[in-house]
Amino acid sequence: MKSPFRDDFKIIGYTFGEGRTSLAIVGAMRGDEVAQQYVASQVVRELNALERKGLIAKDVSITVIPSVNPFSMNIEKRFWAMDDTDINRMFPGYDKGETTQRIAAGLFKNLEGFDYGIQLASFYMPGDFIPHVRIIKTAIDYVDEARDFGLPYICVSAPHPFDTTLLNYNWQIWDTKAFSLYGGTNYRVEGLLCKNQMNAILRFMYKRGMLLKKSYDPAIASVVINEFDLVVIHAPCAGIFYRKKNAGDFVRKGDELGRIVDPYEGNVKARISAYVDGIMYFTHDSPLVMQNTPLFKIYGE
Repeated sequence: MKSPFRDDFKIIGYTFGEGRTSLAIVGAMRGDEVAQQYVASQVVRELNALERKGLIAKDVSITVIPSVNPFSMNIEKRFWAMDDTDINRMFPGYDKGETTQRIAAGLFKNLEGFDYGIQLASFYMPGDFIPHVRIIKTAIDYVDEARDFGLPYICVSAPHPFDTTLLNYNWQIWDTKAFSLYGGTNYRVEGLLCKNQMNAILRFMYKRGMLLKKSYDPAIASVVINEFDLVVIHAPCAGIFYRKKNAGDFVRKGDELGRIVDPYEGNVKARISAYVDGIMYFTHDSPLVMQNTPLFKIYGE
């Protein structure tokens, strides 16, 4: 698209192999999804090397789109820079609509017809996730295929009305088996989390017969959980949030998970404690919270 300033708006994709449109991978959809773009870029680098060595299976085509929203990422803004709308809430798009609707329509036109789709997604709230695969449950049943990622958890969620405009949901409506990958936070690219996500994608491609080379680390036996089974702990009041537990931590009933501090007087307004045993699935990581904000999600044992 033409831009009123700087360069034109472009979405750049990389295609590897030739033949059946087997897999599409979408990285950063929002301007703060730096880790998601980083992982997608590492997949591009790895597929480049594998293709040169002839290790992509015959009659397979894999497309990777590292970034859908470079304008917003350039100015460190989560949503579309002009009107603050979310591209990932605009699918399947409308080619005569508002800018983000036209972006979604143009993107989706190039994403139709793939056997599988992977989106490196982020949550609507700031937070830290344990690595997992998320599937929005529709008429297509392919949960067992998500085990090929080898990640610890597979989360299955029933679609809410506002989920019908997501890429994941619309991929499924057009008969693509769609997965959303979560793990860590948007701005963290160091450590093992990003490498584990890249390896999970390569492992999935190998298991599905797209690659002729095994991934670099062993798979984990995945646990399938229903999102409604997660124990959600909300903020009882507003204030400055001091977190004491992280995603992936095991907690026991009665453990202190965090505190909410009065922003003016400095005293502790609330101590947040676990009321089940389990593993910390999600932790809110913004220092300011409003009352009733979901602070923790625990997969209880």
